[in-house]
Amino acid sequence: HGTEFLAGSLNLSGSITIEATHPAGESFLARMISLMEAAEGSRAGYRRIADRAADIYAPAVHILAALAFVGWMFLSGDWHLSVLNAMAVLIITCPCALALAVPMVHMVASGRLFENGIMVKDSAALERLATATHVVFDKTGTLTEGRPRVQRQISGSAEMANRAASLAQFSSHPFSRALAAAFDADRIEIGETREVPGSGLEAKIGNDVWRLGRADWCNAADRSNEGGSQVWLSRNDEPVAGFSLADQPRADAKSTIAELKRTGIGITLLSGDQADAVQDLARQLGIENAESNLKPQDKMDRIRALQAAGEKVLMVGDGINDAPALRLADVSMAPSSAADVGRSAADFVFVRDNLSAVTFALNMAKRADRAVKQNFGLAIVYNMIAVPLAVMGFVTPLIAALAMSSSSILVTLNALRLRLGRNSPATKPDEADVPHMMIAEPAE
Repeated sequence: HGTEFLAGSLNLSGSITIEATHPAGESFLARMISLMEAAEGSRAGYRRIADRAADIYAPAVHILAALAFVGWMFLSGDWHLSVLNAMAVLIITCPCALALAVPMVHMVASGRLFENGIMVKDSAALERLATATHVVFDKTGTLTEGRPRVQRQISGSAEMANRAASLAQFSSHPFSRALAAAFDADRIEIGETREVPGSGLEAKIGNDVWRLGRADWCNAADRSNEGGSQVWLSRNDEPVAGFSLADQPRADAKSTIAELKRTGIGITLLSGDQADAVQDLARQLGIENAESNLKPQDKMDRIRALQAAGEKVLMVGDGINDAPALRLADVSMAPSSAADVGRSAADFVFVRDNLSAVTFALNMAKRADRAVKQNFGLAIVYNMIAVPLAVMGFVTPLIAALAMSSSSILVTLNALRLRLGRNSPATKPDEADVPHMMIAEPAE
């Protein structure tokens, strides 16, 4: 009685009576969308600068060609020579190399990322990713697999573990699914079963009443301080077996964190989960900065604080409650298992069940950034040499066309160097390894 549910929550078992307390516009999802829209305005500055530069270049070239024509008419009085020299200036200053400098690199880099299971939703995000100095991770479904597994059997025999698996088959709760998958169910006839919301599953086997669920419901001592979530099995109110379950870290989470540390990038874990679970995961992965029990607004506040300190933040998360933080961060990534709104908010989506996509994307973004700067350098050096020669009449229109084409080819070849190098070690997951969708916790 009195428990608050979010719109869209999934009732796994039992019947409940609910009362709408807020209009749809004040729902959790509506608040997330509002926070995302508020964060969107801080991300468009780079494109405005690039568009402004492109707007200035074309008229400047035409003015330069006109001045070359006027100058040669004044010096030689030969309109034919003046037209040829003006044409040479127009051709040799064709902004093909400059126009290709960025999009060609982004196209090759995006293609390389796609081959390695990383989708790029915004090419400008590659530039922001290259400048990232701090990575903020969510916990559940990002650093972890997003589904609980049996960590160990606290007490009881193997026979009782199999009995627990038999009962678990009658429940759709994630903990029950984990127990059913971890042990072999014994072949026993189970009578009437019922799920008690918030407590667990009760079944009649012969003259005995069996329960599978919370420690207090099964008359077992609470041992949650030992880590993980506890599920107990009791017979006639006497506990006979206990199990510790935990959401396992992704297989390559520890190596990914270690690789990020080697590059000197800061790492923070922000989660809505309880402190024990968050700190335990942080210790396993070697993350020094970890905060728990955070609401979506709290995560945004932490990211703003990092940005105020001069950090360029990469946010990696997967939940609905991560969407505002994903949008607020300088650049963001989400796994394909993320909620729809999370994938929509992210700049990159990695479709393989492997966290090494983060380090691979960071490395590719830095290589792409260097290639863009090299292309700009090539284009600038080309124009510094070619334009004066054309203005002074040392270049014919034919030579100008060849020079312009050569500069474009050079820029393209430099971009294609991104095709070199090792691919991501990520592999496509088996269907059974794809995390199940789980009910959202309001605390996250």
